[in-house]
Amino acid sequence: MKSIASLVFLIFFPFTALGQECAPAGWLRLDGERPAAVAPGALVADMARRDVVLLGEQHLEADHHRWQLQTLAQLHALRPQMVIGFEAFPRRVQPALDKWVAGGLTVPQFLAETQWDEVWNTPAELYLPLFEFARLNRIPMVALNVEKKLTEAVAAKGWDAIPEREREGVTRPAPAPKAYLDELARVHKEHGGKTTLRNFVEAQQTWDRAMAQALARHAGGGALAVGIIGSGHLRYGHGVGLQLRDLGAARVGTLLPVERAQCKELMAGLADGAFVIPEQAAVKPPPPRLGVQLELEGGAVRLAEVISGSLAERTGLRKGDVIVAAAGKPVTRMSELIGTVRALPDGTWLPLAIKRGAETQEIVVKFPPAK
Repeated sequence: MKSIASLVFLIFFPFTALGQECAPAGWLRLDGERPAAVAPGALVADMARRDVVLLGEQHLEADHHRWQLQTLAQLHALRPQMVIGFEAFPRRVQPALDKWVAGGLTVPQFLAETQWDEVWNTPAELYLPLFEFARLNRIPMVALNVEKKLTEAVAAKGWDAIPEREREGVTRPAPAPKAYLDELARVHKEHGGKTTLRNFVEAQQTWDRAMAQALARHAGGGALAVGIIGSGHLRYGHGVGLQLRDLGAARVGTLLPVERAQCKELMAGLADGAFVIPEQAAVKPPPPRLGVQLELEGGAVRLAEVISGSLAERTGLRKGDVIVAAAGKPVTRMSELIGTVRALPDGTWLPLAIKRGAETQEIVVKFPPAK
C-alpha cells in the first residue's frame, strides 16, 4: 500500500544499548528486566499457550519471512487448530483467501483475485511459502487490513469526519500511549508532515485497530490466531497489541526478527521475544528492470516515482505520467503493466502510450540485450 502505509513501514523504534553478547542466531527473551538467551523451542512453546501471537517482519527482508514460516510450523505442531492473519490483504479479498486454502485457485489466479500487485506491490515470492503452508495444512487465512482509501481519508480529515458506514466496521481505537505518540510525531516530521499530526496518528491507529479486530474475532475460541504483520505495528505493544488488549484479548504474544547488528542494542519490553537472524554474505540486488514505482489513482496507473538513472528516466518517462497502454493493450491495473514488462525478453522494445498533463504521447522503452 502507498501513502500513509508507506510511511509506517519506515517506523523504527530506537533501542537503548544494553551491551549483551548475542549468539550468531537464536532466540532471546525480552519480557524480563534484561534480554536473556533462551533454549530453542522454549519461547515458542510459551507462545503456543497464548490466544494471539504476532510475528513481525520488515516486508522486503526474505529471511524475516523464512523465520515466520519456521515459527509457524513450530506453533502449528503444538496448536494444530490455527488461523493465520495477514496485513497484506484487505478485508474485501477474504473470499479469494478462502478459495485458496480450499485448493480452488492456482498461484496466478490467487494473486490476480487478491490484486496482489495493486494492493501490496511487494514480490509475491517472499510470501508464497507462507500461503502454501496455509493451503497444505488447510489453515484458514484471514485478511486483516482495510482499504487504503479509509486510512487516507482519516489522514486527510480525521477519524470523526469519516461516516460510520465508511469505516469498514472499524471501531474507535484505544488512545495511544505517550511513547507511541512521540514516535509517530518523529515519523510525521521526518516525512514532511503533509497531514496534521493528529490525523496522522488517527490514521495509524485506524490501521492498528482494524488488524486487531480481525484477529480478536478468533481469539479465545480454541484456535491460535497468528498475525503476520510489519514490525512497526508491534514494537513495545503500542500498536496492534494495545488494540487487542482493549478488545479483551489478554493473552497476546509478540515475536520479532532482528538483525545481529541490532542485537546488542535490544531493550527489554520490545516484544516477548526476538529471533536473531544469522549474518549472510550480501548479494548485490539486480537493478530494477524499468525503475519506476506505480500507484493506482481513479482507475489510472500513474508513475509515483521514477528512479534516478533508471531505464525509465533515460527513456524519458517522468513522475506523474499515466500509462494508458503498453504494447498496444490498454492498461487499467498495475498488474497489467507489471506482467507486460516481466514477460518481454531482453533486447526487445516496449511501446507505451502515456498521458502527461493534457497531452497523450508514445514513448518506446528499449530493453538492453542480455549480457
